[in-house]
Amino acid sequence: MRAHVTAALALLALATIPAAAQDNRRPITLDDHSRLVAVADPQRSPEGEWVAYTVTTSDVEKDKRNTDIWMVRWDGSARLQLTSSPDDESSPRWSPDGKYLAFVASRGTEEEQKKGAQIWLLDRRGGEARKVSEVKGGASAIQWSPDSTRIAFVIGDEDPDEDPEKKEGWKRKTPPPIVIDRYHFKQDREGYLRRLYDHIAVLDISTGKHIVLTSGQVDDSNPSWSPDGKQIAFLSKRAHADPDRTANQDLWVIEAREAAAPRQVTSTPESESGRPVWSPDGARIAVLLGDVDRYYAYDMNKLAMVPAPTAASDPVAKPALFMSQLDRAVSNIEWSADGESIAFLVEDDRRVQLATVPAGRVSTRGVEPLTTGNRAVRALSPGKDGHFAVLMTTPEQPPEVFALEGGTFRQLTSHNDALMKELQLATTEDFQAKSKDGAEVHGLIVKPAGYVPGRRYPTLAIIHGGPNGQDEHEFDFEREFYAAHGYVVLTVNYRGSAGRGSAFQKAIYGDWGNLEVVDILGMVDEAVRQGIADPERLGIGGWSYGGISTNYTIATDPRFKAAVSGAGSSAQASMYGLDQYIVQWDVEIGPPWKAKAVYEKVSYPFFHADRIKTPTLFMGGEKDFNVPIAGSEQMYQALRSLGVPTELVIYPGQFHSLTVPSYQRDRLQRYVDWFNKHLQPAGATSARP
Repeated sequence: MRAHVTAALALLALATIPAAAQDNRRPITLDDHSRLVAVADPQRSPEGEWVAYTVTTSDVEKDKRNTDIWMVRWDGSARLQLTSSPDDESSPRWSPDGKYLAFVASRGTEEEQKKGAQIWLLDRRGGEARKVSEVKGGASAIQWSPDSTRIAFVIGDEDPDEDPEKKEGWKRKTPPPIVIDRYHFKQDREGYLRRLYDHIAVLDISTGKHIVLTSGQVDDSNPSWSPDGKQIAFLSKRAHADPDRTANQDLWVIEAREAAAPRQVTSTPESESGRPVWSPDGARIAVLLGDVDRYYAYDMNKLAMVPAPTAASDPVAKPALFMSQLDRAVSNIEWSADGESIAFLVEDDRRVQLATVPAGRVSTRGVEPLTTGNRAVRALSPGKDGHFAVLMTTPEQPPEVFALEGGTFRQLTSHNDALMKELQLATTEDFQAKSKDGAEVHGLIVKPAGYVPGRRYPTLAIIHGGPNGQDEHEFDFEREFYAAHGYVVLTVNYRGSAGRGSAFQKAIYGDWGNLEVVDILGMVDEAVRQGIADPERLGIGGWSYGGISTNYTIATDPRFKAAVSGAGSSAQASMYGLDQYIVQWDVEIGPPWKAKAVYEKVSYPFFHADRIKTPTLFMGGEKDFNVPIAGSEQMYQALRSLGVPTELVIYPGQFHSLTVPSYQRDRLQRYVDWFNKHLQPAGATSARP
């Protein structure tokens, strides 16, 4: 595939719902948020007859979400719920002999749950699931051995402070102080980081005993068995003297036996990522290759191949890039059963498609797209017959499991179909504009149901986070919720976003709040020029880097009459040592004592808060270590001091991403209420049909 990948992945518009069929449909409401079911992680069984997957639902009364494991026949004739406990079950994985389905769950008493998630087995002949592991520190990332007798997994170090009464000197209920001596010492959801690490372990199914293969003060991840079951490939920073000071992981292998020593397979300036995948003949290992530390926040994973080591004396290998001409991010790599090709997902300009590439060392054939159209394929699980179980979504379709046969989708699950039949959805279309410096910027425009061409609508620019992400053709409740309230929604894949190539992503390196703002304003200008957006009723908002970009934009241009900034920051020097991005601060911006001018430049919304006239709602999670709530508190205080209408909403006990259903609903309602208050006040002419 060449640089003009968009042409190669020709986009086929999805059929729209006939107008007559929508007559009895209704706008989406906040109550529908709790009815949506999250389908994920499809896994095709070895013989190909079933697909296991996870289903996450909301319990409004208990105010929590619960994940269970289901399976559906490949022909779609039957669908079964396999687990129904009040505890979450995840990561369903079939044994290669087809006898068992393993999964991870934290079940049992409070004391048992303190040990962390354990490995459970469902016998396909029937019966209840049984726990087969008993490990302190918990189990994750499970992978079956080829002979179905063992499971490789990631095990965490046991935290001695989990039971302070057993810690010498602290034989009382008061927890001991947190002692920190690491360079990277904070991580969202994990909290303060001490000398506790993840390692590779192997569980014997017949005995329930496990061995821990790796050790040391470094995290090891993503175990993957060799076809002969003798070795496990994994990723680690263990080659570095201080792993905290780099994002650079390398590929390693270790024999699956006690006292084995890890062997380094690659030593690249770029970071390997994802789960390494062995070729069926065991001769090669496919892995994703990112970028150097300097650009790790903007990396674009590429497919790379290395020869599998055959002896301890084998030299460290240099990965050979496959598809070096493909200027798009690759993920979810899988070998075909015959070893002749590799399937993967490719992120391309508002879409995510499934494609394959010949795996031969010399090939005249290029990338072959298997899917096209306005969609995003989220996961894939290949079968021996060459067909795939995939997770797929479109603007009209929440993610569901589909069979993909010869490029044709066949829907296997329908957990959200009944709800979708009730709803009158918005129309999502491609949208693009030229920025004032001539850059072409792409995004999406979401028009409310009943949209009338030539009529101007209150318009919201909703900015995605990352920044290394993209707004895609997917079902998005937030966009639909705004549209149901009469808003046109404009999303902007500003420079720094994924899907348009490496140079596009790196364009904002060390220069935050400049080109992103230029691109956002350019897209808004185009929506006004086309007679879509009402220039007197413009709003803007986003979460994470979307909140940060919102702050930059309202400090640059006063045209927006309302803004919502979630989990954002502006006084960037104050984030140094306060958030989890210490490597990025040091390698991209530099330490504050060496780069005062740069920090002042990228902090202009705070230092020039007096330029902001836009009423702004600030929000965030109380325990967010990704973009700490202090960033929103500072901006709230600045605007409050200046007399600009503002509010601050803090969600107790929440991290960067809100997980409590009532908080998720509250956030959505506050978004709409804030925009309605300032863009559609009582007595104003509404754009709602």
